[in-house]
Amino acid sequence: MTTQPSSPARYDAIVVGAGLSGLYQLYKLRERGLAVRVIEAGTGVAGTWYWNRYPGARCDSTAECYQYWFSDDLLNEWNWSERFPAQPETERYLNYVADKFELRRDIQFNTRVASTVYDEARGLWTVNTTGGERFEAQFLVMATGGLSSPQIPKFAGYDTFKGQSFHTGRWPHEPVDFTGKRVGIMGTGATGIQVIQTIAPQVGQLTVFQRTPNYAIPMKNPRYDEARMAELRQRYPEMKELVHNTFTGNDYDFGTVTFDELTPAQREARLWEYWHEGSLKFWVGAFGELFADQRVNDYVSEFVRARIRERVKDPVTAEKLCPKDYGFGTRRVPLETNYFEVYNQPNVTLVDTNADPIECFTPTGVRTASGEHALDVMIFATGFDAGTGALTAIDIRGREGLSLRETWARDGVHTWMGLQVHGFPNLFMIMAPLSPAAAFCNVPTCSQQQADWITNCIDYTRQQGRKAIEPSAEAEARWGEHHDELANATLVPKTRSWYMGTNIEGKQHRLLAYVGGASTYRYACDKVAAEGYSESVFS
Repeated sequence: MTTQPSSPARYDAIVVGAGLSGLYQLYKLRERGLAVRVIEAGTGVAGTWYWNRYPGARCDSTAECYQYWFSDDLLNEWNWSERFPAQPETERYLNYVADKFELRRDIQFNTRVASTVYDEARGLWTVNTTGGERFEAQFLVMATGGLSSPQIPKFAGYDTFKGQSFHTGRWPHEPVDFTGKRVGIMGTGATGIQVIQTIAPQVGQLTVFQRTPNYAIPMKNPRYDEARMAELRQRYPEMKELVHNTFTGNDYDFGTVTFDELTPAQREARLWEYWHEGSLKFWVGAFGELFADQRVNDYVSEFVRARIRERVKDPVTAEKLCPKDYGFGTRRVPLETNYFEVYNQPNVTLVDTNADPIECFTPTGVRTASGEHALDVMIFATGFDAGTGALTAIDIRGREGLSLRETWARDGVHTWMGLQVHGFPNLFMIMAPLSPAAAFCNVPTCSQQQADWITNCIDYTRQQGRKAIEPSAEAEARWGEHHDELANATLVPKTRSWYMGTNIEGKQHRLLAYVGGASTYRYACDKVAAEGYSESVFS
């Protein structure tokens, strides 16, 4: 006798991922009366804030902007403890949301999606998990995150290393004790900086293997008391609108006075004012011209390099920490707290891997050209296959078996507004390439905007009695051309970074995120919807 496979569970929509985007998408679709199932690989909600629990993990958008806006009750109930919350607080917030709105009943945890296949005749997606389960739905939303596919560089001898090793994007839930240990870390981006400044006082010896030095802005992170929360709540209605009408989806924007309209003294004063403000406003508020005008970029870059030199006692080390081959703001700018002072500690060693390249791992450490560095622990803060990695890790197949992974590898990454892809009906994406959310937007702002748009699009498709919707090939091509035109007018493509996909061997070098601004993007999305989704093809 043979056992017949059980019929797949059937839903109106399936959402992959229970992070900030997936939770909101679930809430919105369920609000419209759809039967929804969320599939989540982790054992709990929170996405980025579930997986990235490394020492020092902290939000670098202000708490009042890094939250949901859909519920006044939620806004009135939740009290933030500080301006830039640490990982445990943001994870608690997302768990609070999941409990308050009873979202867990529609989430299946500890389940990883292996493949999805579209059946054009039935107008249904079949979702297959690594555990052998099957689900069916008319609509499929990938809320898999833009930075969720960790990458560890390939080093000879890595498998021989007998110490502990961790990637920051898959940090264990149990505490890791670094007391007195010899710890190495690779990666000095936003994550690496947070780890380094946090564990440096704890470890016996810290060896930082730096390939690319980073500009960084000192974080000003006051505590929030009841009085401050009351002030913020008075501003919430205004802020709710403001974040959707700025370049980065925060409650600040570029000034209206340009670089050339100011005297040298006024330019210097503006930079100091924004520097002391202690947020990313220095990056996306002081001078918008720094993204496109090399002269302005050079001016701001030198200002930041001067601040690094002031804080690092050893001039040789200071120069190693000063970026020289790219301009400020053309790659991810972190916030930091006493990061550069770490290199004044006697137990911290900076290895410039450009001058002293890594040769291999050994059982007891890492060998560079100058010799071996003995280690008990190795931390990889080496980033992610940004934008595309979480999507291509799943075998997504659209009409006539078209593979998303293969078409992107063959033709380059292409999406329509970072929301859909031609050839994949009823497939929607949040934080996907060619949208601001992929890099240049406060995630809650842009993910909520995208989830709202997706919800309205699905609702419209159902109301029209249509089986499926997808962008036309012509509309997708136009968006790609528009995206590239804006990108190539900036200095960003000149810099090697995960923004451009240069951190992944063989990946197309193309700006992943839409650089036209969150407000411009929102207008474009709203226009499409107002015109009855005229750039789409219904079936």
